[in-house]
Amino acid sequence: MILGKICTRACRFCSVTTGDPHGAIDEYEPEHVAEAVRILDLRYIVITSVDRDDLTDLGSGHYAAVITRIREVQPSTRVEVLIPDFNGQRSLLKKTIDARPFVLGHNVETVSRLTPYIRDRRCSYLNSLGVLRASKEIMSNLRTKTGLMVGLGEEQEEIIQTLRDVKECNVDIVTIGQYLQPTRRHHVVQKYYTLDEFNELRQFGEKIGIPHVISGPLVRSSYHASEIDLK
Repeated sequence: MILGKICTRACRFCSVTTGDPHGAIDEYEPEHVAEAVRILDLRYIVITSVDRDDLTDLGSGHYAAVITRIREVQPSTRVEVLIPDFNGQRSLLKKTIDARPFVLGHNVETVSRLTPYIRDRRCSYLNSLGVLRASKEIMSNLRTKTGLMVGLGEEQEEIIQTLRDVKECNVDIVTIGQYLQPTRRHHVVQKYYTLDEFNELRQFGEKIGIPHVISGPLVRSSYHASEIDLK
């Protein structure tokens, strides 16, 4: 996770500290991350971050710098990024994409109806879909990915609609996992899904044409990310 430990947003499912980082940023982080990749000889890395609404470019330039430096130091390493929504600003999204990540992910997190309650008020379901759609428009051969939690209080029909929505954005990979309450202060789990139910969701996603659907209780955004058969 880059860009510090303090997130400017406060989602009800996430236990990351919320606050104002006051523009603080580690300018040496791209170099440090790339050096760690080199020392560990990583063939695949997933990079994510907190939201940084306090920064002029919302952290997009830092993402680009990290990706670029890894590619310079260890060209064989595949870099997947899981990005914030950058407030839907296409120019900021392009800045990250121009650094050529192997996979670009942005999570819708939950269904449309629950988004205003579960996610920070600055988040938007349509905005997240817009990020995924715009990513393909900016670079048509970019591999895109999104994640969805279940057990937050959604209905089956709403999950189905969400899968249809991300399919319309030409997303390549969808992860579906069980929401687990991180602390008593966070949103309470409304339902625990069975293995059969996770399999049914996977089968539906594949049926409507999503190339890769990873669905299961312990699945998270980066779950076995390097093992997905991406050409």
